[in-house]
Amino acid sequence: MSLKRVDAHLSSLGYCSRKEAKLFLKTNILSAKDERIFDPSKKFQHAQILLNGEKLDPPKLLILMHKPAGYICSHNDAGVLIYSLLPQRFQNRNPKISTIGRLDADTTGAILLTDDGELNHKFANPNKKIAKIYEAILTDELKGDEVGIFASGKLMLKGDDKPLESAKLEIIEPKIARLEITEGRYHQVKRMFAAVGNKVTKLHRVSFAGFGVDDLAPGEFKILEI
Repeated sequence: MSLKRVDAHLSSLGYCSRKEAKLFLKTNILSAKDERIFDPSKKFQHAQILLNGEKLDPPKLLILMHKPAGYICSHNDAGVLIYSLLPQRFQNRNPKISTIGRLDADTTGAILLTDDGELNHKFANPNKKIAKIYEAILTDELKGDEVGIFASGKLMLKGDDKPLESAKLEIIEPKIARLEITEGRYHQVKRMFAAVGNKVTKLHRVSFAGFGVDDLAPGEFKILEI
């Protein structure tokens, strides 16, 4: 791994700005090779540096979060942003952390965030057929034929020019269903149920790319190994 200048590296990881680095090194114990670092212009490998006896955050982050209702997956839209649930240093990172895809403000559950552009593209690429599993609570009872309709690969959504790919629907209760899709069209799950004459009243993403949030409370997150 390449050598990195301390002030620039701390800034990219969000711990402090380059201008603040000298003060940061006075008020925190940054060390490498068992020697404390006071000079922000020194260069070290990321893995060599300890901050107050602990390893630095990874140079690239992949985060799994249990998104609560009411949070917006955007850097620019008005409202309470999902990024406000992260530590301040994560919010200060450069490049910025962004969500991989989006969940509507009222949708809860599994969402991935990263500051790695290649990783974001990999998970967001529709050609990768990444599995997304949702649990939907509906206004009306399911009839049963929705399973075949969703699996057919022939369902057309209003305004689209091609049918949806096959999706797996499991009826849990008369008004509760679990749906696995590999696409990510705009408001897809809600539009699918609307296409069969029903309405989603509550939507929760159980897992994304195999990463589930059963062990995370709303608003909690964990760092995944890249």
